Amino acid sequence: MPRSLTRWVHQRLLAHYGRPEWDTRNDPLDELIATVLSQHTSDINSDRAFAGLKAAFDAWEAVRDAPAALVQEAIRSGGLAVVKAARIQAILRALTSPSGAVELPSPLTREALMALPGVGKKTASCVLLFGAHLPAIPVDTHVHRVALRLGLVPPKTSPDAATEALEAELKPPDFYAFHINLIRHGREVCKAQRPRCEICVLRKRCAYANRH
Repeated sequence: MPRSLTRWVHQRLLAHYGRPEWDTRNDPLDELIATVLSQHTSDINSDRAFAGLKAAFDAWEAVRDAPAALVQEAIRSGGLAVVKAARIQAILRALTSPSGAVELPSPLTREALMALPGVGKKTASCVLLFGAHLPAIPVDTHVHRVALRLGLVPPKTSPDAATEALEAELKPPDFYAFHINLIRHGREVCKAQRPRCEICVLRKRCAYANRH
């Protein structure tokens, strides 16, 4: 792929949507648990599940030590409660320090996060970007779809491989704006079922729009 294409897309999206302010949503540990809860569900449901968990327990150590059924009940609104409760408790146990406190590794890196039970590259990248103010490009369904259609990555590139490819093309300070704007573009223009190619500001260099 031409090295200039990803940077061109980034600049076009900045001109169209602006540069979003890079702000953290949660502290890193909260972001880790919230991201686990967001898997395979809507933002509304995952937000409810996270709020339910925080309301039911006053500390992550309490979540770790609680009967699994209580954790499941607290997060039931997010779906897959049995699986997610087990994953959350396994993560919290893995993060338990000799003193008994739940603590994230220091320094906080993607590799350290991916060493935790059930934590993949996308989840680890979300924790870095949204919880620790560290550069990363999480590749969710929107980012993956748009990157493939544009030709930013070769056909059949996996989300994990797409993360590496996209990060190699941009400067770390630009990761946040690129991620946010690409998601917005995927939701508003480059939709899964009916992409709105006729209004797309990226159409001139889009492999999908110019495939015929």
